[in-house]
Amino acid sequence: MNYAFARNQYAKSKHAGLSGISDPHEMITLTLKELSKSINLLQNPTLDIDKRKLCFSKSFTAIYILQTSLDFEKGGEIAESLFKVYEYCRSQVQKAFKKDQSARLDTCVTVLNDIIDAWEKIK
Repeated sequence: MNYAFARNQYAKSKHAGLSGISDPHEMITLTLKELSKSINLLQNPTLDIDKRKLCFSKSFTAIYILQTSLDFEKGGEIAESLFKVYEYCRSQVQKAFKKDQSARLDTCVTVLNDIIDAWEKIK
């Protein structure tokens, strides 16, 4: 996993304060939480356009970080399954970006929160 790359991506995406994190587990935890938070906010129809744009940017950045952080050699089926979950979330965020009413952001938030709970228990 390339955590220096992940920290740099966050810095570019206006995630102040995360660039000093050196613990890979903590970086993934924060990335998952940021993704869940951003997708959850996108479900709010009254969200102003600037905040909406920021949530889309944060969501796509977080998904990219999570997908590129997976180690398929060591993670095997778990890594493959997580990649599919992240890809599903990416597709749903993309649908929401295109204002497609079939986007299932609620499902993404539910699954991500389950992953967060499991990931926090690992530590």
